[in-house]
Amino acid sequence: QLQFVESGGGLVQPGGSLRLSCLASGFKIQYFALGWFRQVPGNEREGVACIGRQGINTKYADSVKGRFTISRDHAENSFYLEMHNLEPEDTGVYYCARTSGACTVYIPLETSNYNSWGQGTQVTVSS
Repeated sequence: QLQFVESGGGLVQPGGSLRLSCLASGFKIQYFALGWFRQVPGNEREGVACIGRQGINTKYADSVKGRFTISRDHAENSFYLEMHNLEPEDTGVYYCARTSGACTVYIPLETSNYNSWGQGTQVTVSS
């Protein structure tokens, strides 16, 4: 079964940090570009960050640039989202997914390009 399992979410105060993990099973992540997305009720799922197959190319939503870092570890078959200086607007369910395409500035970070979604992990930023 091809799937991702997200973990690491929680409740954090504004200005705090969290590290999300996404563990893949049933396939090797080294063959795919990978992405993190988030969604709040009533809104569409939006792209947060992506990382290319070799971990060199990365792309971030403007709202998280300078605060979030995406990384991948092929030995662990996992990838991560390090989040710092969190803001209430970062609240949402965070999902990970893969794409057979690429992660570049020329390709939109959109859900239609990704598949094999995990079940999500809740991040709540509140005082």
